Amino acid sequence: MITKNIFDLTKELFELEAYALNEVSEHEGGRNRIIVCSKNGEKDYVLRISDLHDRTLEDYLAETEFIHYLSEHGAPVVDVIPSKNGRFVECIEDEEGTVYISLFAYAKGMLMVDNGYRYREGAPLEEYFYNTGKALGAIHRLSKQYTPEHKRATFFDKYNMEYIDLLIPDSYAELKAAISKRLDTYKQLPVDQDGFGLVHFDFCDGNYHVDMKTGDITVFDFDNCIYCWYMFDLAHAWTHGVGWCMFENDSKKKRAFMDHYFKTVLDGYRTETDVAKELLDQLALFIDMTIIEYIVDEFECAAREDELPDVEDIGTSMQLLINDVPYLGMGV
Repeated sequence: MITKNIFDLTKELFELEAYALNEVSEHEGGRNRIIVCSKNGEKDYVLRISDLHDRTLEDYLAETEFIHYLSEHGAPVVDVIPSKNGRFVECIEDEEGTVYISLFAYAKGMLMVDNGYRYREGAPLEEYFYNTGKALGAIHRLSKQYTPEHKRATFFDKYNMEYIDLLIPDSYAELKAAISKRLDTYKQLPVDQDGFGLVHFDFCDGNYHVDMKTGDITVFDFDNCIYCWYMFDLAHAWTHGVGWCMFENDSKKKRAFMDHYFKTVLDGYRTETDVAKELLDQLALFIDMTIIEYIVDEFECAAREDELPDVEDIGTSMQLLINDVPYLGMGV
């Protein structure tokens, strides 16, 4: 719980006394308190206060140093702003543990959802798809060159059957068996500098703003960043592209749209870096990885409340894995 004392200390540490602070409503599964800092009607910063006590200072330092590296080298990301002590992460002790605080620049533009999923006037959606791929490609290009001082977790540190067996009850035996089979396959994938590195791990339209004048994209929220295959972020972009054709009933038209959408994303991506054909050919396998990430996150969120996930939330995703249905059932 964030106390008034912590909040007052935070304002002092980041010299925010002259700013109006407006907390963003929590979304389901949200990990942090997010506060927009404004002055003279302009949104300047985003303050993040983290008090779940399930991550370490090393985790937060690794995240913020990566963000700063990306920003310093020209990636379209919001930069992290140091405190008056010159720290990217400030720590405040409360009765339950350590609270971690960081301040970020406010991303220019707006969320697509806040514009009713309408893209900028006079420009085709293909420009938007292309620009998302280009932004992601810039992040991955720089990640391939990045040598960290602090280290984030790697995929198998979290996605392993020892942890999943503890997290997911045995009543979900079929689901656990399906996850185990995928994890065995992932262990056979190549791990090299070109294909595996520090990725965003939640690259979607909820985590970047679009400048509706220029089409530029600015990415934020690297809270889940992890060492994984770059293909995960591309697969995540693919899954979120499905929303653009969700009301199309003709399966052939859906498949054609998704082929066009993803090719356009890749065209933008390849202006910055490339992806090995060996990994790209396994897109369906990485889409399954995004499903596993979603399911694990749902169980983690429910566990914080000593509950189980709502079957309506995870039922379809479970069946896709259990029944080996690729491409979210779209048959692409």
